[in-house]
Amino acid sequence: MDIKALVDQAIEAREKAYAPYSEFLVGAALLCKDGTVYTGCNIENASYGATNCAERTAIFKAVSEGAGEFKAIAIVGAKQGEPLDYCPPCGICRQVMTEFCDLDEFKIILSDGDNERVYTLRDMIPYSFDNLDRG
Repeated sequence: MDIKALVDQAIEAREKAYAPYSEFLVGAALLCKDGTVYTGCNIENASYGATNCAERTAIFKAVSEGAGEFKAIAIVGAKQGEPLDYCPPCGICRQVMTEFCDLDEFKIILSDGDNERVYTLRDMIPYSFDNLDRG
């Protein structure tokens, strides 16, 4: 897995973010086990509850195209015009990841543009709620 290439795709996806309310732009690049990459950006809405995060955008795009085996996701984010910062996924995104990703194998890559931190999904959600008794 080329972590830098995946981060670069997340940075590129961030440029498409629609965030007129928070001005916090997030990009994600989801790597499938077959090497395919799906990208996503956050898309805000005036009602906020209808907002979708970059991570879920990438996952939903992949699933809607028939993909189902995921290896890693790179995430970048920051206020518009500011340098990137480490941007961990929100709780809803972590929960969606537990639906589609292996807790111990799936990698979450956070980047500030210069450095990366790599976690497993279990690191991010140690007491997951799921229906598979994966625990």
